[in-house]
Amino acid sequence: MSSWETIDFFNDASLVDDPYPYFEDLRAQCPVLALPHLGVVAVTGYDEANDVYRDPDTFSSCNSVVGPFVTFPVPLEGDDVTEVVARHRDQLPMYEHMVTMDPPQHTQERALLMRLITPKRLRDNEAFMWRLADRQLDDFLADGRCEFIRAYTQPFAMLVVADLLGVPEADHPRFREWFGLAGRPGEIGAGEHGAGGANALASLRTATFLFAAGQETTARLLASALKQLAEHPELQDQLRAHKDRIPGFIEEVLRVESPVKADFRLARRTTTVGEVEVKAGTPVMLLNGAANRDPRRFECPNDFRADRPNGQAHLAFGRGIHSCPGGPLARAEGRVSLERILDRMRDIRLSDEHHGPPGARHFAYEPTWVLRGLSELHLEFEPVG
Repeated sequence: MSSWETIDFFNDASLVDDPYPYFEDLRAQCPVLALPHLGVVAVTGYDEANDVYRDPDTFSSCNSVVGPFVTFPVPLEGDDVTEVVARHRDQLPMYEHMVTMDPPQHTQERALLMRLITPKRLRDNEAFMWRLADRQLDDFLADGRCEFIRAYTQPFAMLVVADLLGVPEADHPRFREWFGLAGRPGEIGAGEHGAGGANALASLRTATFLFAAGQETTARLLASALKQLAEHPELQDQLRAHKDRIPGFIEEVLRVESPVKADFRLARRTTTVGEVEVKAGTPVMLLNGAANRDPRRFECPNDFRADRPNGQAHLAFGRGIHSCPGGPLARAEGRVSLERILDRMRDIRLSDEHHGPPGARHFAYEPTWVLRGLSELHLEFEPVG
């Protein structure tokens, strides 16, 4: 019996470091594949995942976080379980958060969130990003080395969202202390204030969701981007000379290392996905990282190509009504960070001491089956300015 039939996606430690061979095994059997031992139908195909994302009438998001581990107080029987889901959804984990909502509740909640992420607010927030990027770099640049996630990605992502939500910059050092990310004295100047103020928040729950989700996505994106730059040093000079190529580079980073490893939906009624029948009540496991390496959509999908013409077609931020509302924010954070990092660092490279020599590199990833991200990234570089 082959490994895809027996391997436990939710507990197998080998899939934390490198899930992609497993994804390829699943897709080789079928882009839509029932895995009875896991209680899910796995979707590894790009078109098939896109179809599920864009059909919220058929596929509920009520189990988006916990997948097959969601339990209803009554059996999900018959060819249509829409009413059962509606009647009991408030008993499910995280039912109060937008990520598990379906229309019309989701429509209302997302509208609240978009009132916080207006085009003007994003423009003002980007001005803060430029200042913050330099302040974060000032904190460790002279050392010529850093653990990049703790030194840059976590505090940067956290404080960008704090500013977006209207937290005054004078309070940012306190935020860093709360999250165990206190830097050297004076890295954030007091007296400057983000727009809006905490009392302008339309919904505390919505703000909390943005704060958590915004940090996670961006921190993982930035770490993956610097890993790629260190592994492909020729790109460093190319992007310095052609900064207009940075957005395309970011899209390819998102495609190759999607921050979301697994997303879930529940079939409300019996249907077909990619000509495969999916029974009502079945948890559907959407493997974004697999879909983004589908050779039917992306040529040589395992290769990193910074100039890939269709790189932005990836599903790293999902699709449809649940597409990540913070996608534009994450892209802006990536662009600003990379511009300032490339301006102020030369010869960015991986630490042999921490990650091993070329040809025998090793990396630690967060031990979760929901998200995909490095837990540490040790870099060395030549500081500039």
